[in-house]
Amino acid sequence: MIQQVTQFTDSELETIAQIWLQSNLDAHDFISATHWQDNYDFVKKAFADALIYTYSVDDQPVGFIGMLDDYIAGIFVLKDYRAHGIGKQLLQKVQAEHEKLTLNVYQKNTAAIAFYLKHGFTIVSEQLDSDTNEIENTMEWHR
Repeated sequence: MIQQVTQFTDSELETIAQIWLQSNLDAHDFISATHWQDNYDFVKKAFADALIYTYSVDDQPVGFIGMLDDYIAGIFVLKDYRAHGIGKQLLQKVQAEHEKLTLNVYQKNTAAIAFYLKHGFTIVSEQLDSDTNEIENTMEWHR
């Protein structure tokens, strides 16, 4: 079930932050784990400025999408729940609410690039992420 989160309890915030951390560690093995761990507290605080939709199974969040206006900050799904259509449902939720969406994705994250291409996104540019020294693609989707 997809639900917009308007207020986090401390427990919910911790759960979402753990999903963010574990998903990044799993998807970005080409980036040092300390990068994600060092940004953990910053990201937890940033959730307050984002529009968050969670996907829950048995009332437990197993994934979420974070939005900043028309920018997808990320789709994060726990490993055991990937390839079950959760990311697709979260993406379709925001596609239904926006005319245009943009996001950045690391070039080495080929699974994510394939996912977004499959769902109508195109690569519009590439740039160096100075924090990680990795190339990332900017992708866009238009209704």
